[in-house]
Amino acid sequence: MIENVVVSPYGSGTGLLVQPRGTERDLSVLSPVEVVRALGEAGFLLFRGFDSGLEEFSAFVESHSERVTLDPARSFHGGSTAQKVDAGYDAVGLHLENGNSPFAPTLTWFYCQKAAAEGSQTTVCDGYRVWDALSEGTRSLFASQDIVYTRRVEEAKWKGFAAFHLGTADADSVTVEQLRDLARGEGKTVIEPVEDGAVRYAYRIPAVHGTLFGARPAFANSILGPSNHYEKPRITFTDGNDIPASVLAELEKVTDAQTEQLDWVDGDIALIDNTRVMHGRRPIVDARRTIFNAQSDMDTELLAA
Repeated sequence: MIENVVVSPYGSGTGLLVQPRGTERDLSVLSPVEVVRALGEAGFLLFRGFDSGLEEFSAFVESHSERVTLDPARSFHGGSTAQKVDAGYDAVGLHLENGNSPFAPTLTWFYCQKAAAEGSQTTVCDGYRVWDALSEGTRSLFASQDIVYTRRVEEAKWKGFAAFHLGTADADSVTVEQLRDLARGEGKTVIEPVEDGAVRYAYRIPAVHGTLFGARPAFANSILGPSNHYEKPRITFTDGNDIPASVLAELEKVTDAQTEQLDWVDGDIALIDNTRVMHGRRPIVDARRTIFNAQSDMDTELLAA
């Protein structure tokens, strides 16, 4: 699996806990190829007991990634990789990181600098398991139509995002056409300028799809997710109809039954396949909890190996 470490099951699904073997606690002893291979089987990995800080976390992210992305509503810490998670104190619904936009990364990462004394766990939900557990009627509904997220984004936020990926410090000069060029990833996106320099996008993508590691269908999306720092998107099927309330109720029931949680310990790092596993958060009851997030696209050479 992964050499030089102890690997054991975490939770009731396929997730894995990775811990040092002996006194060697440097994350650099982990082979990125072996980490990626383990992620393909597990869906998420929790690294515990390693020497970790913001610098080590950032280096670990970069060693597995061909590019690091960002959330323009968050600030960087310790370089240009880690961003502090600041999403209030309420529970956060299950979602893919940036899954309601054309800029979803393939990997999402978390580093726990300070764990909460109680509660405040990050939740994870395997889209493979969800798809298998849904009723035949609901699976047929989502297999027959894509979903569409429609949302308005303020000028400073879309320009800041685009400027980062274009490698320019002059965000004011970024154009809507440049943003459109950046949105040529998965799914189909229409971006139009609106009043006050903002844009409105419509992002069409299947709610159930294959993953980084194969064609097995995963129900992995942001239908139940949050909208912190942004306008809440409207979510419809491609025919313009809303998702029926009865279907949303089933989704909440099934995902709740399949949801596990990461009980953080100081220094933990989590790596999540953002094409397969949705994540969220229990309500924060200990405000001292400090978690950093990173978003990245996997180094495709590691995947090929």
